[in-house]
Amino acid sequence: MELSLRGVSHRVGAQQFLYPMDLRLAPNAVTVLLGATQAGKTTLMRLMAGLDRPSEGQVGVDGTDVTGWPVRKRDVAMVYQQFINYPSMTVRDNIASPLKLRGRLDRDAIDRRVRQLADKLHIDMHLDKLPAQLSGGQQQRVALARAMAKQAPLMLLDEPLVNLDYKLREELREELGLLFAAGESTVVYATTEPAEALQLGGHTAVMDAGELLQYGPTAEVFHRPASLRVARAFSDPPMNLLIAQGLGDRLQLRPGLELALPGQGGVTVGVRAGALRVEPRPGDIAIRGEVELAEISGSDTFVHARTELGELVAQLTGVHDFQLGAPLTLHLNAAHVHVFDAAGLLTRAPERRGDR
Repeated sequence: MELSLRGVSHRVGAQQFLYPMDLRLAPNAVTVLLGATQAGKTTLMRLMAGLDRPSEGQVGVDGTDVTGWPVRKRDVAMVYQQFINYPSMTVRDNIASPLKLRGRLDRDAIDRRVRQLADKLHIDMHLDKLPAQLSGGQQQRVALARAMAKQAPLMLLDEPLVNLDYKLREELREELGLLFAAGESTVVYATTEPAEALQLGGHTAVMDAGELLQYGPTAEVFHRPASLRVARAFSDPPMNLLIAQGLGDRLQLRPGLELALPGQGGVTVGVRAGALRVEPRPGDIAIRGEVELAEISGSDTFVHARTELGELVAQLTGVHDFQLGAPLTLHLNAAHVHVFDAAGLLTRAPERRGDR
């Protein structure tokens, strides 16, 4: 399915939930809607599904204007934050329900499809149980399997993993990425987590306060955020932002601390946490400070430091031991920074290996 939005907006009374936007989704691929709570992701998905009608603009499917079509006339599958299953049906019957409603397959074909999906989502041992007998993560897997059984050309997933614990989220996120890679449906996946967008790949639409800020291949949007607003939304931990003054052939962060990059006037230098190091390399500048907080997350250590340039966060590979209040020098290379002009628009991004 090719889904397109042309000049679509949505308001209720005086409140504007979505500002006019154009968006053409990559067919048979994953599009991640990334943004904070109340960015407009759910509102946009409801317009895509036909649950709501846009205030202005058109929704197109494969070149046909479906703006006024009710949801029952659209071939859409949707999974919400709160898993929704039929409590009186077994897991088997829950998954099979959309297949039975269509009436296109015989009993054996339905059973094969149910077992195939249950096996992929690791719930095959629970097929004869009722939803109430399952954990929250298992119930969400049932809801996902039922949506996938429908084989709808458009699948909408509204933060489906947000209510699961960390371990289950990581496990399901990886499995969903593999399932979506098969390209059976055009998938729209809403999330507040940049890491989830990166893991799912595909394309990403960054949203903020009802506006579509940028859309493109996920890796491209991450590495080349079009503006400071996109950089803030697509960065976890948040991108370090430093005020600098362009002095022709260099950017001055403060007297005596300069990056060998051209610029004029006031700019903002964006530094991802992973670009800061504790070991110096040729061409680095040294930023002095002290440790405020050090926390270990997985195989990385996040160091929060009070420095001569303000508060900075560094993401260091491996487990490191830092004493609170201890002196710390962070090292940064000019090749690893983003630069945004006075209007907040990207003027420079770090070179990627494949860009040469």
